Amino acid sequence: MNKQGTIVRWDADRGFGFVRSPATDTDVFFHIRDYRGGSTSPAEGLPVRFEEIHVGGKGPRAMAVMPLDYVDPRRPEPPPVEAPGRSAGRRRGPPPPHVVVEMRVMLLLVPAYLALLVWSAWSQRLPVPVVLAAPLLSVLTFYLYWRDKFAAQRGAWRTPENVLHVASLAGGWPGAWFAQRLLRHKSSKQAFRQVYWGTVAAHWLALLLWLYSAPAR
Repeated sequence: MNKQGTIVRWDADRGFGFVRSPATDTDVFFHIRDYRGGSTSPAEGLPVRFEEIHVGGKGPRAMAVMPLDYVDPRRPEPPPVEAPGRSAGRRRGPPPPHVVVEMRVMLLLVPAYLALLVWSAWSQRLPVPVVLAAPLLSVLTFYLYWRDKFAAQRGAWRTPENVLHVASLAGGWPGAWFAQRLLRHKSSKQAFRQVYWGTVAAHWLALLLWLYSAPAR
């Protein structure tokens, strides 16, 4: 039976979660093997559609779980019905308020960070190789996020969250943020996001303290 609901729990490390639907009395279990979402990973709060089955007297299980706006290439489905007075181009709606705030913060932090690195190299407060390595750290961090999402979709070995946070703390925080937004990975897990922004603040604090104490050459 085809139903719609929202992912209310997702354990990325163990590869399973639960969907809550108004058409079912209890939360419906699903495994990563039953998820079809293309580049979109399962995340708490994600609206999905699914097929509910019952096997062996156990609780309901969701099969073919996919985001509402995802079209499965293996089984084309008709487009979702639009609400009266709304166009298809407005289906997604505006981004959440915290995303808007983060975008504004990044529009200030990233240019300021680049300018600070250039000034540090010019004043010889930081070695030029260290300054040049900063963009590479962001590229490496972006790759770690992409690899982790790729593994999550296939139930393979995951990159530990501590590794992602260490990469951000070392200077890859711009790449981490762009990965969260472009890949839609680790962007809805509040605890992870809180630690991530802690690494951004810690990196800035350490950098400013070093530049303040390092003499110009």
